[in-house]
Amino acid sequence: MQDAFEVALPLFLIMDPVGNAAASLAILREHTPSRQRAIIRRELVFALAIVLLFHFLGDALLGLLDIEQSTLRLSGGIILFIIAMKMVFPPAQENDPEAVTRDPFIVPIAVPLIAGPSLLAAVMVYARQAQAGMMGQASVLGGVLMAWGATALIMAFTPDLARILGPRAMRAMERLMGLILILMAVQMLENGIRIFVQSL
Repeated sequence: MQDAFEVALPLFLIMDPVGNAAASLAILREHTPSRQRAIIRRELVFALAIVLLFHFLGDALLGLLDIEQSTLRLSGGIILFIIAMKMVFPPAQENDPEAVTRDPFIVPIAVPLIAGPSLLAAVMVYARQAQAGMMGQASVLGGVLMAWGATALIMAFTPDLARILGPRAMRAMERLMGLILILMAVQMLENGIRIFVQSL
């Protein structure tokens, strides 16, 4: 259970349900709250399917590319750090009329908002660690499902959550999640450097 939670926490932070909830509301602003919930739940299912696909096939891909553990940790730490910095210091929003569709299908909510490149890369890293015996496959799969379940719980009630908290509280929660993710990214970088030094 502890290993599953250690997998679930960073994945949950990468999924950024609070930030993605706000982005989803902007995309679905033309729909009624009930229709917004239905679309978000559908996209959450698509995102889970894509994440599980990378979970089961990711290790084979990493093995085919002959990627070392130190490389995985360092690259994963860099990706997490970049994502966390964007959460703490979000870029200016630009209005893109093509990004808003009446009923988005898979893109852009399922991919890349929920199941983005950083999340898929992290899932592949954990799959490789499980294959190397550093943790059990059940722990990794359980962590993935826990992170997705918590994200789904938040995003499924996005319209209600946004109305209760308001935009300022939503932004504050996203920045708090970003700060926690920065700490985890630095720790991952330290672990990667340690593994690399020990391999010399």
